[in-house]
Amino acid sequence: MERYVEFQNISKRFVGIQALADIGFRANGGEVCTLLGENGAGKSTLLKIMGGSYAPDSGKVILDGHKADFHSPLAAIDAGVSIIYQERQLVKELTVTENVFMDFLPANKLGVVNFAKAHAETRKIIDIFRIPIKPSDPVGKLSVAHQQMVEIMKAYRRNSNVIAFDEPTASLSDAETDVLFDVVNRLKEEGKVIFYVSHRLKELFRITDKIIVMKDGRLVKEVVTGHVSEAELIRMMVGRDLGDIYNDPDRNTEQGEVIMKVEHLTNRRIKDISFTLRRGEILGFSGLVGAGRSEIMHAIFGVDPIDKGDIFIEGRKTTIKDPRTAIEAGIGLCPEDRKEEGLVLERVIRENVTLPILKTVANRGVINKSKERGVTERAIRDYNIKTPSQEKIVLELSGGNQQKVILGRWMSANLKVLILDEPTKGIDVGAKAEIYRMVRNLAKKGLGIIFISSELPEVMNISDRVIVVSEGRVTGQLRREDATEEKILALSMRNSDM
Repeated sequence: MERYVEFQNISKRFVGIQALADIGFRANGGEVCTLLGENGAGKSTLLKIMGGSYAPDSGKVILDGHKADFHSPLAAIDAGVSIIYQERQLVKELTVTENVFMDFLPANKLGVVNFAKAHAETRKIIDIFRIPIKPSDPVGKLSVAHQQMVEIMKAYRRNSNVIAFDEPTASLSDAETDVLFDVVNRLKEEGKVIFYVSHRLKELFRITDKIIVMKDGRLVKEVVTGHVSEAELIRMMVGRDLGDIYNDPDRNTEQGEVIMKVEHLTNRRIKDISFTLRRGEILGFSGLVGAGRSEIMHAIFGVDPIDKGDIFIEGRKTTIKDPRTAIEAGIGLCPEDRKEEGLVLERVIRENVTLPILKTVANRGVINKSKERGVTERAIRDYNIKTPSQEKIVLELSGGNQQKVILGRWMSANLKVLILDEPTKGIDVGAKAEIYRMVRNLAKKGLGIIFISSELPEVMNISDRVIVVSEGRVTGQLRREDATEEKILALSMRNSDM
């Protein structure tokens, strides 16, 4: 029997928001169907309806000819539907095996878990995914990329007939992405129904067969992947032509004196890191996943201890013991994992914006509510955060708007240096263009910007200079006009001892 999923006139409304309006299309087994649209277009809401997390207000989901009326995610899983959400659903204190088999640990008739069998099955899956981890590894000690692979391995182990991937490559290297695509193609050959959500348009042309373009909760168009161009997809998504989102004529061309100097920074993860950053400069950091880019920034921001080396801010040697002293020195950080490290998801926008700058909105230790609301309102206005109110819970915002909240929190912090670690990860092309403009505007105001990205075109085009890192060391640096993908990759793969 041919497998398929059909959405018939699906609508869903939340308070003040029409999330989905009369969505209808069919995805067949043996094809990869992409849901494409800006953050807030309704893609995740549609997946959550299919996966049993939400019930539609009207319409229905048809699975292999039968109405899929799931009242919980577990009911969907039992029916062969697996959703791999962007937010990882792992228990970090448990091992890889325990996470992969979380809902079905093999046991004998007496209920005693057969861990030997579970470890052996997990080992087979790890071998398929070709990643250097062990079944007994605690998930919390794995890199963000490997945690994402474990999340995907969970769905693979279930042998579901319908599998949806929501931004699966946001944390993966090119090599890991290739492995994932091999897995997706294997599932496709087995006749599975595959949904794939990604803002990386080049990926879609590699892996997908059909694209469903959505905007503001509505279906814009259904197209065959090979019959449409990247520019046409962008116009469908955002409703306008964005032009070249990289080559903004308003780029800052005037850089000032050295605002930060790092000399011989060393700890257990990084070795002898030295570089300078000028006022008004956008300094890119590139390298393969696990190269040590984020670890360098964690040391500078006081998250990780420094064993040796010095940091100078505006020519003055600065001792940074923790994030508080980093902020006092004028350094801000937008971390790679905004959900785990950057935001308090269950709290409102106002509380998240003012969290690291409470001193600026307090009088004698008591928060001035009027001042706090004023700072938040300016952040919402200046960073174009789409929200009905500053009392909106951050978890309910799109990924792009969550990132803008983190950017907005630093505007009142009297920063000298702003570190952006993968600031566009998992956000749509329209929001990316906005963030690029914001970054350039901050540079024009005289901030020194450090911009980390795993997307080579992005780091090459946004940065004034690119520093390349491999195995915890700097292996080279390139001016913007000299940077090519070939040169950056060659430096990324250079042995750090050379």
